[in-house]
Amino acid sequence: MDKVLRRRRNTVLGVVLIVCLAFLLYLAGQKLPVDDTMAEIDPVTVVEYDAETDEFTDYLGETVSASPLALDELHKLLVKDWAAHDGYSRDKFLSSGNWNKWNDCNTREKILGRDLDEIIYDGNGCTVLSGILHDPYTGKTINFTRGSSTSSAVQIDHVVALSNAWATGAQDLDSATRNRFANDDLNLLAVDGPANMQKSDNDASAWLPSNKGFRCEYVARQIAVKVKYALWLRLAEFEAMNNVLSSCPEQPMPTP
Repeated sequence: MDKVLRRRRNTVLGVVLIVCLAFLLYLAGQKLPVDDTMAEIDPVTVVEYDAETDEFTDYLGETVSASPLALDELHKLLVKDWAAHDGYSRDKFLSSGNWNKWNDCNTREKILGRDLDEIIYDGNGCTVLSGILHDPYTGKTINFTRGSSTSSAVQIDHVVALSNAWATGAQDLDSATRNRFANDDLNLLAVDGPANMQKSDNDASAWLPSNKGFRCEYVARQIAVKVKYALWLRLAEFEAMNNVLSSCPEQPMPTP
């Protein structure tokens, strides 16, 4: 009798083991469930840059925007009247009027080195002795030569003028932040000297580059600076920028 019970028990155990094994084999043949968190990943955040086409693509190979649109960012900025100009001076941004030191040279030399072509440097590897500027403001080609009577042919412009910045929120920034503003690559361009003098401290409502092909990029850069330093716009400035960008609504913000 005991032998019979043992045989029956072994038979039942064997059947159970076979059923379990069959079930495990069934599961192994099924696809694993998708982790819901993967569905939350925005594919546009994973991009690759193609230098030949100058385009960014997502992992599906579709072209994506490398940066926000200037027109969208413009409409996020605060619009209100100028603050009082009381207390403004360049020294509020540039201590004693000096540019920051950079690699044994100053910010002016750094921007010349970035924006000019065919540069010849001094022995220190930083001071620009000569070069060629394809001026964005006028569209002219300028042969730059360093000298007391020639250096002014190329000047470094604050795209958002210091005076404009002071009247649109910069007076509320601390001195270190204002100094960063004055020396920020984003807000600096090497340009035609006379054009820079003509611009002075005007905003987009009173002055735009004569080179119309650069106006969209110029306004986008001003917007980027305003966004970065939480500055505002006065109504006339906003309207002028909006008018420029209406002809190029897909103009992206400048990339770092």
